[in-house]
Amino acid sequence: MTLYGASTEYILHSLLWLVDNPEPVSSLDLAELQEIPAAYVAKLLPKLEKAGLLTAAEGLRGGYKLARPADDISVLAVVDAVEGRKSLFNCQEIRGRCALFDKQPPGWATQGVCGIHGVMLRAEQAMRQELSQTSLADLARSVRDKAPSPFFGQAQSWFDERVQTRRTSKVRQRKRSAIS
Repeated sequence: MTLYGASTEYILHSLLWLVDNPEPVSSLDLAELQEIPAAYVAKLLPKLEKAGLLTAAEGLRGGYKLARPADDISVLAVVDAVEGRKSLFNCQEIRGRCALFDKQPPGWATQGVCGIHGVMLRAEQAMRQELSQTSLADLARSVRDKAPSPFFGQAQSWFDERVQTRRTSKVRQRKRSAIS
């Protein structure tokens, strides 16, 4: 069982491209750069905008930007915006269903929090704490530390080329419309 799926991975990877990028980036460009489904990314980014993590800009240079500094956006905030608040474990109170209990379980069997549920709650708290203490900036630094220095310049050039391609395409469309 997976607690967080592809949505979380896609969005966290996409957000890393926004950390040091001062210009808005289109959802299509984010998806194509990473070879992930464009429709999926386009569906998820508005959730982050609604949560106040992203701002959207329209137009030729439109797209998404971080709504606040990457140091101020926790991985937990992103996960909760994409996935909603999920519990790690859903206790079924099996402890009260023993075949040896005659119809009604004795008080000792169901008293207090189930031990298994307690362990799962502590694990969930530890996970949420770690996610809340890790920022997008922390993740971006770990990627930056691995990649060779020219890589990020190449990525920025790729984004710039995409914007220029859209701009050229728009001009051609306008010229065709004017001739028609």
